[in-house]
Amino acid sequence: MKQQQINKKDNSSVFSTNTTLVIGILNITNDSFYDGGKFVNNTQIITQCKKMLDEGATVIEIGAQSSKPGAIQISSKDELKKLLPTIKLLKNTFKEIILSIDTFWSNTAKACILEGADMINDISAGNIDKDIFKVIAKYNVPYIIMHMKGTPKNMQDKPEYNNVVDEIIEYFIEKITTLNNIGIKKIIIDPGFGFGKTINHNFKILNNLDKLKHLKCPILVGVSRKSMIYNLLKTTPHKALNGTSVLNTIALGKGANVLRVHDVKEAIECIKISTFAKNNF
Repeated sequence: MKQQQINKKDNSSVFSTNTTLVIGILNITNDSFYDGGKFVNNTQIITQCKKMLDEGATVIEIGAQSSKPGAIQISSKDELKKLLPTIKLLKNTFKEIILSIDTFWSNTAKACILEGADMINDISAGNIDKDIFKVIAKYNVPYIIMHMKGTPKNMQDKPEYNNVVDEIIEYFIEKITTLNNIGIKKIIIDPGFGFGKTINHNFKILNNLDKLKHLKCPILVGVSRKSMIYNLLKTTPHKALNGTSVLNTIALGKGANVLRVHDVKEAIECIKISTFAKNNF
């Protein structure tokens, strides 16, 4: 598997199962679990975006709503107040940038696509706002669907599974079938580390990540600085970069195609080392 090298305007390569790439996280919220409040004005946003692109990010993903455990939903209207100016700013500043929007609201998805966004990441996979499927089908953009039990507000209230891996696979089979039936083919799957899972669930998913490969969709892994790392190591999100790199490297060995991260340089290094090891030994 080779590291992704593409023309930024060609977002078709984002959903390839034969390459690996990095999505850089740009949270423009005040309450995100790691970087809330760090990127709220134009200078901060441009500086961070340039840094991630220079370090090798293929996609920049903008989020205007926190999805940390216990987070309260904000409306599409409130999301758009932050998202639309940011999309315009980044598209004007970086002409070939590929932008993903982290939202589960159909109105947000539509308005952002019309403003120039290239893809949508929906942590609810249509469970919060079913009309988002119609938007994705109409505009034919890549669509990231994630597995989450419940909502961010209640997802960590004692989540239980008979077999977490089997249930995630069944969930994706149902979602992919539904999406394919309405013409949506550009699908990326995210097992949702930390979204309605205990630490044991998270590591069982990681150890069995390769079982998702038969679904024939690119696999996204988003473990960046999450509690499955810092709780295990008894530290904080700000000290969880090394743990993030360890888990990203394991995920690459299990078939991950996309790493969604706060720290692009380190993720690119994981890809380079993992790719070299696969190709030479």
